[in-house]
Amino acid sequence: MGDEVDGHEVNRSRASLLARRLAALTGALALASAGIAHAGDDPDVGAGKCQVIKFCVDVGVGDETGGSGGQAGGSQGDGGDSKVECKYTKVDPKPPAAWPGWKGADPKKNDVYLYGCTDGGQDNPDRFVVVPLGQPPVPQVDPQVLAQRAVDSMTLLGPDIASPRAAGKYIVGVPMWMWVNKDPTTYGPNTASATAGGVTVTATANVTKIVWKMGDGSMVTCNGPGTPYQSSEGMAQSPTCGHAYSKTSAGSQGGKYQVTATSTWTIDWQGGGAAGQLTEIRQTNVQVAIGEVQVVR
Repeated sequence: MGDEVDGHEVNRSRASLLARRLAALTGALALASAGIAHAGDDPDVGAGKCQVIKFCVDVGVGDETGGSGGQAGGSQGDGGDSKVECKYTKVDPKPPAAWPGWKGADPKKNDVYLYGCTDGGQDNPDRFVVVPLGQPPVPQVDPQVLAQRAVDSMTLLGPDIASPRAAGKYIVGVPMWMWVNKDPTTYGPNTASATAGGVTVTATANVTKIVWKMGDGSMVTCNGPGTPYQSSEGMAQSPTCGHAYSKTSAGSQGGKYQVTATSTWTIDWQGGGAAGQLTEIRQTNVQVAIGEVQVVR
């Protein structure tokens, strides 16, 4: 219940901030266009009553925005806990015909909206948008937000470790070959698309490196899946991804080393006239016992 109340408070705070910014910004423009502002004048903007300036601005949140509570836009995530709220808010009543923001458009045939974003605290640039009468602005879609949505629809997992194995028998000083199995969910390629507002973004994810923490303080970075070991290789070292332990795991918890393989997924995306790259991190653990060569006398 507490979280729900906090969420409502945040939403009210964002709406209040946008309302204040709308009133201040459009009111300032009105004063500039009227050219009759005087020091000490403080018209009641919220009430819509003006004596000094030619018009006042209040926040229009009626059916003009398609029943969306004054919001024809959407939310843009930044990948963290905070979210940027972006809204189109109709300016009602309209600015006077002399307002420079009309840029030659006929006020009788057009509406004006304020497009503004806020994350609840950070101030973001605002701008006015003039659109034909009765036609709310088309919500803008951030292609990177769609790219992240496409990534979220993928099943990106940690490495599917083929070697070392929990049941394997490994010896101090003997080269260990590390490799992973490759499939779309654990190595790639993994492709998905997301569509909104007539914009489609396609993202393709691939693992570009795997960092192995061996449990003995060593760390090995491999830029590929590794090379499967063949018995014909004998005591040779792995040509792509390997490690040799210098001491047994007898002193470690449970008598085994905790091996962690962390993969870096690099996601290339394009669509909506843009392109970019995202990164996701996943990991997998395996416990490995390292023993000594037993000499029979």
